[in-house]
Amino acid sequence: MLLVFDLDGTLVDSRRDLADSANALIVERGGRALPIGAITAMVGEGAALLVRRALTAAGLDPELETALPRFLDLYDERLLAHTVPYAGTTEMLSSLAACATLAVLTNKPQRHTDRLLDALALRQYFDDVMGGDSPHGRKPDPAGLRHLMSGAGVNEANTVLVGDSAIDLRTARAAGVRICLVRYGFGFPEAELDGTELIAGQASDIPALMKTR
Repeated sequence: MLLVFDLDGTLVDSRRDLADSANALIVERGGRALPIGAITAMVGEGAALLVRRALTAAGLDPELETALPRFLDLYDERLLAHTVPYAGTTEMLSSLAACATLAVLTNKPQRHTDRLLDALALRQYFDDVMGGDSPHGRKPDPAGLRHLMSGAGVNEANTVLVGDSAIDLRTARAAGVRICLVRYGFGFPEAELDGTELIAGQASDIPALMKTR
């Protein structure tokens, strides 16, 4: 079995560092900082879209030619200031790694993804890690997920995507795999659920859910 995990909002709580970085960019450009919750709701579809949304919400020019590189630099400085794994994540991954192949599929840039996983001692649990700037594109495009499945030698019936957002839900559906959504993350739309989803209230729920899938 292959279990593919989203990163932000699923394995790690990075909302403060993402929000602080976006707000630093906004303030540099003459705007007023946005609430953390407002920026958290913009996360999930890659840094470029986060920057565009944040600058637009602050009433600023959302051009990306200079704004995106500057945001990435600002985030690089704050990457590990407050970000930590969610409670029970390490124990959950240790349990699952004993009986399944684990991978990460995130829209976060690869360099930030690798730094986070290494610094938080999570990289050891994953056979493969794919960031959002890979040749396979970003979620909800299922190409990255299908590439991970091919590399692991598994089919749709033996794959579960674990995530926290509408983007993860749409990715799983596009690839024809099961989705496990976590309630402790950045938030997913209840209206899009059809009752076939596995739902985890906390990280420690996930191993048991995988046995009932």
